[in-house]
Amino acid sequence: MDDRYGGDVLARGWRDAGRRVVPEVAAERDLVVEVASDGFCGAVTRIQSGTVELEDRLGRRRLFPLGGGFLVDGEAVVLTLPKPAAPTGPARTASGSFAAPQTRARVARGSRILVEGRHDAELVEKVWGDDLRVEGVVVEYLQGVDLLAAALDDEPPGPDRRYGVLVDHLVAGSKESRVAQEIERGPHGKYLRIVGHPHIDVWQCVTPQALGIAAWPDVPRGIEWKVGVSRALGWPARDQADIARTWQRILRSVKSYRDLDPALLGRVEELIDFVTQ
Repeated sequence: MDDRYGGDVLARGWRDAGRRVVPEVAAERDLVVEVASDGFCGAVTRIQSGTVELEDRLGRRRLFPLGGGFLVDGEAVVLTLPKPAAPTGPARTASGSFAAPQTRARVARGSRILVEGRHDAELVEKVWGDDLRVEGVVVEYLQGVDLLAAALDDEPPGPDRRYGVLVDHLVAGSKESRVAQEIERGPHGKYLRIVGHPHIDVWQCVTPQALGIAAWPDVPRGIEWKVGVSRALGWPARDQADIARTWQRILRSVKSYRDLDPALLGRVEELIDFVTQ
C-alpha cells in the first residue's frame, strides 16, 4: 500500500510530495512565450512595472503580468524578471567619472565649495557626491549670495583653504554678478573662484527631458518663481512644504550628469579642480 506520509508522519513537506514544480524562466528579450489561457503567442519585447509585453508574428502587442500562466516550448513556466546585466567595464559615478576603489573616508580639506541654498547643495551632492568624498571636499550652503562677504570675513580663504562659490543667475548686469565682482576685487579674491549658471534658480539646471516636460514654464513678474513653476506644472504650491515636495520630485528625476544643463556641469567641475589644486 502507498504511504503518502513516508516513514515519518511528522516530517515536513508531505503536502508537496509528488507535486510538480513549475520552473522559473527569465523573461529575456525575444524569448517566445505562449499565454496558456488564450493561446496568444509572441516574443518578449520589454518588461515594465511588473508586466511583460509580447509581440506576435503579425506585430500585435499585448501586456501580461509576470508570473505563472505561460508556456515555453509547450511546457508550463513562471516568467520572472531577467537578471541585470553584469557591468562590462569600470564603474562610473553619477558625474561620469571612473569610480575610485573603496577606501577609508578622507579627512575633509580646508578648501570647500559654497553654494547659495539647500537645493543647490543637494543637487551637487547627488551628482558629484562620490567624487567630492574621494577628494575630501565639503559643500556648504549660504542661504543667499548676499551672505557670501560675511562668510568670507568670518573664515577667510588662504593658500590651504581655497573657496569655490557657485552662484545662481550669474549673468551680466544681475545683482549676483555685481556682488561677485565686488568680492573678487577684495582681499579674498586670490584664493577664491566664483562661477555660476545663467538660470534664475538651480531647478532650471535640471533638463526638461529628465522631468518629462517640453520646457521650463515662463513665470510672470510678481509671482514667486518656484510657486509659479509648481502651479504651471500642475503641482501643489500652497506652502513651503509643497515647494519642498516639488523639489524632491525634481531631484529624483536626476540620475546622472546627463540630466543636467552643461551650463552647470562645466562650472562645478571647474570649482572641484580649483579647490583641489
